[in-house]
Amino acid sequence: MTAVDWTLVVGLNGAIIVYGLFLGRETKSSSDWFLAGRRLPWWIVGLSLYATAIDSSDLVADSGGTYSLGMSYFVTNWVGTVAGWIVAANFIVLPMYRAGMYTNAEYLEARFGPSARLISALVQVQYRTLVLGIIATTIYLTASVVFDWQAGAWWMVVAIAVLATLYTARGGLRSVAVTDALQSVVMLLAAGILFFLVWSSLGGWAGIQARMQEHDAHLTSQMLHVGHDRFATENVTDLSPSQLANRLLLGGSYDQDEGVITKHTPAWLFCIQFLIAGMAYSIVNHTQSMRLLGARSAWDMKMSVVLAGSILLVVTFFNLMMGVMGRALYPELQLLPVDETLRTSADAIYPILVRDFTGVGLKGLVVAGVLAAAFSTYDSIGSTLSSLLTRDVYARFMVSDRDDHHYLLVGQWLTPVIVFVSFLYIPFLLKRGMLLFYLDLVSAFVVPLLTIYLMGTFTRAHRTSGTVGLLCGVAYGVWRLISPLAARHFGIAILPEVMANESASYIFSMLITSGAMLVVSLRLGWEPRGEVLHEERGGWLRESQLAAARIKPPREHDDKILPAVLGIVVIAVGCILSFVIFW
Repeated sequence: MTAVDWTLVVGLNGAIIVYGLFLGRETKSSSDWFLAGRRLPWWIVGLSLYATAIDSSDLVADSGGTYSLGMSYFVTNWVGTVAGWIVAANFIVLPMYRAGMYTNAEYLEARFGPSARLISALVQVQYRTLVLGIIATTIYLTASVVFDWQAGAWWMVVAIAVLATLYTARGGLRSVAVTDALQSVVMLLAAGILFFLVWSSLGGWAGIQARMQEHDAHLTSQMLHVGHDRFATENVTDLSPSQLANRLLLGGSYDQDEGVITKHTPAWLFCIQFLIAGMAYSIVNHTQSMRLLGARSAWDMKMSVVLAGSILLVVTFFNLMMGVMGRALYPELQLLPVDETLRTSADAIYPILVRDFTGVGLKGLVVAGVLAAAFSTYDSIGSTLSSLLTRDVYARFMVSDRDDHHYLLVGQWLTPVIVFVSFLYIPFLLKRGMLLFYLDLVSAFVVPLLTIYLMGTFTRAHRTSGTVGLLCGVAYGVWRLISPLAARHFGIAILPEVMANESASYIFSMLITSGAMLVVSLRLGWEPRGEVLHEERGGWLRESQLAAARIKPPREHDDKILPAVLGIVVIAVGCILSFVIFW
């Protein structure tokens, strides 16, 4: 990194941060902080949705994931996230918006009662602080590999977290949404430049195929096609007979001659897992719904997801192909040209490509893009989780009758607490691939929440069923997380092999959660049809709800059909890319 590179990094991100602090001057009330006064146009919401979805974890952690999983993981963005956005804006978030709600957890109380609201808020705190931990880890890897600055890398992580916290705590959603939109431009430019540098160096698609074919005849089909089965192998030559028997309780076939256990996952199961994971991100994640709720009209909200989805379709190929191209360059993990301590997973591949394929100026621009991605997610998750904890936990269940300024301060001060608590995940993320760790926890805690949002919107499931379904789904998820430990250390199979499988767990989590809700509804009856309305019981929550209701949106756009038609087109393109062109 030269002085020119550092000037680009500091100049681009510094200017955006200063502008975010400037916008914070206009934040006077809780509705300004939590909802941006409901005056965000569709293009700012759309760019902010994209910038939050494509953070530095997508650049670094997801590249590490596609190094291992290949193009199968593209289904998460191309189909899951895009479809989740369209469904959220047109069906799930729409009644929240019309009812003047501040958070998606508030909707769950309206539909399923206060317990569902509390569980939802706490699960989202766990889920999104994990992502913040991933962001911190990606910054650490970038600084360690690109700057060769391993000793001081954590100071850089802390500095970025502090800066993002400052303008988020000051300005709330409006500052975050506008800075996200600006940061998305830097991210797009940086990602495109790095992609074309590596792509041209490898000789394009044909060159990538040739390199993989030269290393392993099967590697090309495994990495460059969505519709390939996955065969994961584990070397067990050093295990005792009893340890080997314990490993086999988790599934797989043992090859005595090779000394490996091979686990087979069919392509269709992978695709379902990634589709559900993408939808869970768009629908459960209040980082996304918070932006939608800040739109100036329902039309703006629906059009914003069309813009975000269209950008994501293109950028997913640029971003996630980095891991695939990295696999063509370094087919085995031990070949990665980094310190051995950073070679425990493939997550270092993106920083390696930045270091080795960019020169003076371009390196600074790409690093600026990585850090802009980190800033856009630090601020987004910080503001989101502080709003959930302030409204759905603190004001709802603890202190309900203070003035508006008190809760504005609580939301602002919770932001740095949330950001720095996320650092507790880092030791676990460094030991295992970040994407794989993330997918493991999503199936346990987030998929049950996705299920009750879908059931609450598209069925008349009984009010009591939400909490019951959530508890059953999360109980299964936790039990599944424990099952590998029980098998390896105690030789006990606490779940059937198929239910212990990570990919299959996404399906079982949805089935168990929805099944429990159906049983309760069959026993207690179905809710009557009608608009979901929720009046807070009193205190600040009620006053702020009335304040939001008094915000008069501009005249609703006359064209109701265009957003729906364009949304269907975006989903169709994602499906064609995933299941036709690259299948």
